[in-house]
Amino acid sequence: MSIIFDEAKGLFHLQSRNTSYVIQLVHGYPAHAYFGAKLRHDSNLEGLLTFQERASFSPNPIPEDKSISLDSLPQEYPQYGTSDFRRPAYQVRLANGTRATELTYRSHRIVPGKPLLEGLPAVYVEQDREAETLELELEDRISGLTVVLSYTVFADFDAIARSARLRNESGEPIQLERALSASVDFPDASYDALYLSGAWARERHVQRRRLAPGVTGISSRRGSSSHQQNPFLALLRPDATEQQGEVYGFSLVYSGNFTAEAEVEQFGTTRVSIGINPFDFTWKLAPGESFQTPEAVLVYSAEGLGGMSRTYHRLYRTRLCRGQFRDQERPILVNNWEATYFDFNADKIEAIAKAGSKLGIELFVLDDGWFGRRDRDNSSLGDWFEDRRKLPDGLADLAHRVKDNGLQFGLWFEPEMVSPDSDLYRAHPDWCLHVPGRRRTEARDQLVLDMSRSDVRQYLYDRLSDIFSTVPITYVKWDMNRNMTEIGSAASSAERQGEVAHRYMLGLYELLGRLTSEFSHILFESCSGGGGRFDPGMLYYMPQTWTSDDTDAAERLKIQYGTSIVYPVSTMGAHISAVPNHQVERTTPLTFRGDVAMSGNFGYELDLTRFTDEEKETAKRQIAMYKEIRGLVQQGDLYRLQSPFEGNETAWMFVSPDQEEALLFYFRVLAEPNGPLRGVKLQGLDPAKDYELAGSGEVYGGDRLMSAGLSMASVRGDFSSKMVRLKAKR
Repeated sequence: MSIIFDEAKGLFHLQSRNTSYVIQLVHGYPAHAYFGAKLRHDSNLEGLLTFQERASFSPNPIPEDKSISLDSLPQEYPQYGTSDFRRPAYQVRLANGTRATELTYRSHRIVPGKPLLEGLPAVYVEQDREAETLELELEDRISGLTVVLSYTVFADFDAIARSARLRNESGEPIQLERALSASVDFPDASYDALYLSGAWARERHVQRRRLAPGVTGISSRRGSSSHQQNPFLALLRPDATEQQGEVYGFSLVYSGNFTAEAEVEQFGTTRVSIGINPFDFTWKLAPGESFQTPEAVLVYSAEGLGGMSRTYHRLYRTRLCRGQFRDQERPILVNNWEATYFDFNADKIEAIAKAGSKLGIELFVLDDGWFGRRDRDNSSLGDWFEDRRKLPDGLADLAHRVKDNGLQFGLWFEPEMVSPDSDLYRAHPDWCLHVPGRRRTEARDQLVLDMSRSDVRQYLYDRLSDIFSTVPITYVKWDMNRNMTEIGSAASSAERQGEVAHRYMLGLYELLGRLTSEFSHILFESCSGGGGRFDPGMLYYMPQTWTSDDTDAAERLKIQYGTSIVYPVSTMGAHISAVPNHQVERTTPLTFRGDVAMSGNFGYELDLTRFTDEEKETAKRQIAMYKEIRGLVQQGDLYRLQSPFEGNETAWMFVSPDQEEALLFYFRVLAEPNGPLRGVKLQGLDPAKDYELAGSGEVYGGDRLMSAGLSMASVRGDFSSKMVRLKAKR
């Protein structure tokens, strides 16, 4: 790891273990020279850029040098209005109404470690020797706008973290209209774009398509990162696969409106940009004020999608997630939502907990319906007081009853929402997002609290911290079940209404930081109708997320596979639910459901008191097995072997960092008459080691398992699966 500055050549060379990123100052403009496999610093890096006069419709900012045009120069933070016609990284409106600015180099500094981002989640280091950071300061001499571009390169990860801080050094206000986190210009367009899209109960399905002239882009305008798109985009060479080929990943550490685009322009180059969605965004920068963009994490891999994913997994698992649960094995839980919905009392909850205790479950989670007068989903959000009709002796008594059965106690909240039928709304109707004189659109009979307001955040802190302090809770499920409409705040001035959506996120992050720091003994899991806010920003505060409200095992193959493109398995909540499944009405075997769920943070989402004796025995075996393997599942390296998006079979495996232990899961959705004899080739093993298959006594060389594979001919029938444990022979 190093950042080298060659002053004579105006070159900055950022090096990680296997990656180089090169910036060259060209007439003061920071030009993007290279991003890819690691280069020697003495490899004539000055020759990476080619300068040539272009057609007359590409203007020249320097009249005496016709080879320079901002319309073709690859740039680090391109601007609008001064002859680059491609997508800009930022746009401003100055006090005189003009929009043209031109950033050039003013200074730089190279610092050890990684400075924190003010008010925003970001990847971090625990010791300065883990990383180095370049802060490249640019200025527009006429307007007084300055921008500090931050680049952190890591010693142990082939990743570069980028962000920008825009500052107004003039005497007049500047209006930001676009402020992205990163922009990278690639010298050609021979790439596929890969991204993750879907809908509620169908999140993060893998999409791949070839780039073509114009813009390939994804975004969210919903006030959250959304079920529909995820704040991630990758460029892949057309021949790139899971195991080989060049891949570039762009992941945004943010939970609100975002954009990620790849623009192929007239000369066959590609500009990738990612950051806060400029749609419906403005930000007033008063003199002396700064605006910090969220962080984008860039990853280069020469080992295909799998190599890129494992870099994100290791980085996000160990240097994005925080707290005492980051490295701990996660508890096996049972959640009562699909078991009871709103119809429960203390005795029913204790009965489920008691049944779970006999099976070996470690945590009970009480879901929606315990507060206010919450008999349906049309009331009481915001009234975070226990419902004494259902729980006559209160939450603390119920928690102790659960604990007396040997289980920890967890609780569901939806703090960011308010029901119109609630005491909170009747007392403070101005506390929700709304526009004066317009209707307040409801979804699921609820409105969105205005998290940009400090009084709203203080109320939520007071209510939640009171419960956390008086009830022995070790787990919280933090839900958010609708997107934003009528985005306005009664606490903001007219000229700052365009800031509300981002200020909401800053306020939410502030509240989450306060609660998770003060109550560090609680494992927080985020949720938004399942996976509607599964993003790096939330993982900074909560190390796991409810992956999807769709608990059907066959559907979960695609959802969990797609999620793993960016996010580590330790962040994925995965539960067994009852059949017929409540979302798709499909019936699948308990073993199949278990193998899918054991590929994440394992639990149950059903009424355990209704299990048959046979089901109880199966569940006992599953729980005992998961306790043996969860360290490997949650902390091992994931290798995707067969994709559910490409056929009837899915396979993935987990390998310990020392390659001493591995775990293979194979799934077949539908049986096939007289089909070929299927097998699966393993990955990630040590080819020089021999591995024994648990329970069979069979021993195979790692080279044989990876090159010839294992037969899966014994897997028969619809919705069938097989788990294989391997241990290296000593």
